[in-house]
Amino acid sequence: MSSEWIETTLGDICKRQHGSIQTGPFGSQLHASDYVPQGIPVVMPANIGTDGGISEDGIARITQADNERLAQHQLKLGDVVFSRRGDVTRNALVEPHQVGWLCGTGCLKVRLGDESIANAKFISYCLRLPETKDWLIRHAVGATMPNLNTSILSAVPVFLPPLKVQKEITEVLGSIDDRITLLRASNTTLEAVAQALFKSWFVDFDPVHAKQQGRAPEGMDAQTAALFPDAFEESELGMVPKGWSPVRLDSFVELAYGKALKAEARIAGDVPVYGSGGITGWHNAALVNQPSIIVGRKGTVGSLYWENRPFFPIDTVFYVKTEKPLTYVFQVLKSLGLSDMNTDAAVPGLNRENAYRLLVAGASEEVIKAFDSIASDLRMSVAQNLRQIETLESTRDTLLPRLISGQLRLPEAQALVEDAVDA
Repeated sequence: MSSEWIETTLGDICKRQHGSIQTGPFGSQLHASDYVPQGIPVVMPANIGTDGGISEDGIARITQADNERLAQHQLKLGDVVFSRRGDVTRNALVEPHQVGWLCGTGCLKVRLGDESIANAKFISYCLRLPETKDWLIRHAVGATMPNLNTSILSAVPVFLPPLKVQKEITEVLGSIDDRITLLRASNTTLEAVAQALFKSWFVDFDPVHAKQQGRAPEGMDAQTAALFPDAFEESELGMVPKGWSPVRLDSFVELAYGKALKAEARIAGDVPVYGSGGITGWHNAALVNQPSIIVGRKGTVGSLYWENRPFFPIDTVFYVKTEKPLTYVFQVLKSLGLSDMNTDAAVPGLNRENAYRLLVAGASEEVIKAFDSIASDLRMSVAQNLRQIETLESTRDTLLPRLISGQLRLPEAQALVEDAVDA
């Protein structure tokens, strides 16, 4: 480490840069009844990812009036939002499109100030270092659930190089993050294409409407078009394509229960462990050894994850057993509104029998197979992108501590990044 690097704390940096560390609004200031379907996003611990970003999936929202009432908790560019309880290692840097959002209950907001000695993005990388995460876990308070407060965050140790070096380091690591962002955007587009095709064929029945009107269905060859009927019939679901009698979900899908696996019982390995919020850790043995779909049962009700690798679903999720193509089943589950089927008051829960009773228009095997032939190619591209994302994340996480500690020279790091990005 160069002699120009200084040992300081997060609180001292905020003080010298006229910043602050602040707790989010208390429950008495922001109630569940204040949340609205459309409005200003409120960042909760569940929205903070492990990669330093904020997810909008299922994010709570408030009115503009409430956002103004709680103006002291609004987020600015370069703020870092921390999970105050639970997984206290999670934090996210506020990006330009998130300015004006609210730091929610259960979070802490670190405002770094004028960046005269510390770059906000560099600090956000420092806060994701393994040793920093270990420090936070050791110093968090609470016997049953770890908690952070402003005093603990203020004391977080930081090794600070000159500002020029900080910016050079963030450029190297940022190039990896930018590539990851592009790959994720590509996957979002690919998944949207598959969902739009499913909706056209199995929800809106566009090919059937076209044939009924004497037109050739758009976007398909004559052989595929021939698989669709040219008329509708009345059913429990309303008008459905002729011959597509409604079927219950449990006629082709089993929602199998996951198995309890406490954190202390996990052995380090390469098998992802899934809870209703996604991957919660890693284990050395799988419960499911074939590709499947994970469905949130407790907590994040109706969440859906596709996994091609062997995996371990814990007892807060179901996993899918089916003879139908997974591409089709995945879109069916997306279309059923499972996230709105909470049946439990204390902890949100999905009742399997309620899901089983849901009806689906029973398309022919030939139509489902035709859909799978298209959707499988899209899914393959998604899987390839995910593998590259994992490679890039591994490269970034390897470089991160070595760069920030000064153990790795920037030219060497840039070469490693170029190799990973081009892979």
